[in-house]
Amino acid sequence: MMRKMGSRITEILRDANGMAGVVDVLGKSHPIPGDRLIHLQFRRYAGCPICNLHLQEFRKRHQEIEAAGIRTLAIFDSSPETVRPYAADFPVAFVADPTRKLYKQFGVRISWRALFSIRAIAAALQGMRLGGMRGPEKARSSFGLPGDFLISTDGFLLAAHYGKHAYDQWSVDQLLDLVARTSRNAMDKEDPRAAITADVY
Repeated sequence: MMRKMGSRITEILRDANGMAGVVDVLGKSHPIPGDRLIHLQFRRYAGCPICNLHLQEFRKRHQEIEAAGIRTLAIFDSSPETVRPYAADFPVAFVADPTRKLYKQFGVRISWRALFSIRAIAAALQGMRLGGMRGPEKARSSFGLPGDFLISTDGFLLAAHYGKHAYDQWSVDQLLDLVARTSRNAMDKEDPRAAITADVY
């Protein structure tokens, strides 16, 4: 189901040891909440050209994102073995979710409309030119929709975006602007959970 703003995310994010958080494909634990804002971005599958194109922006601007107090975790509908080769030298942590457990918990869906967009098709072609293409392990993954979630340092959902097609997600500029506005609103209201109450993009 779709997550409500202000809901406590630590109730659904549990690793294999029962701790609040996730473990990436390199075996590193990422506690949630932590000392930084958490940006969860749900991608389609490892090797997806649309995802690869989008993630290059996060690679290039990783220092800006870190400086803003954000830790980005990218979730893939792929096995750990498939995701791992892409994660070795990437500044964003990659998390494998081949059973789509996290996708279901956050309400991130599959839809045949995923590729019915000029923007998605153009991004796929550009992504293939940059890095080629690897097909998904499961046919369903081709129709996955993206999702973005911003989680506070005390474990509450501050903002969410559910993509309407495969290339509908927060850009780095949108993420940074959202975090800046979250900080301003939190100071004004003296309650970080009241900072953002709707999807602003």
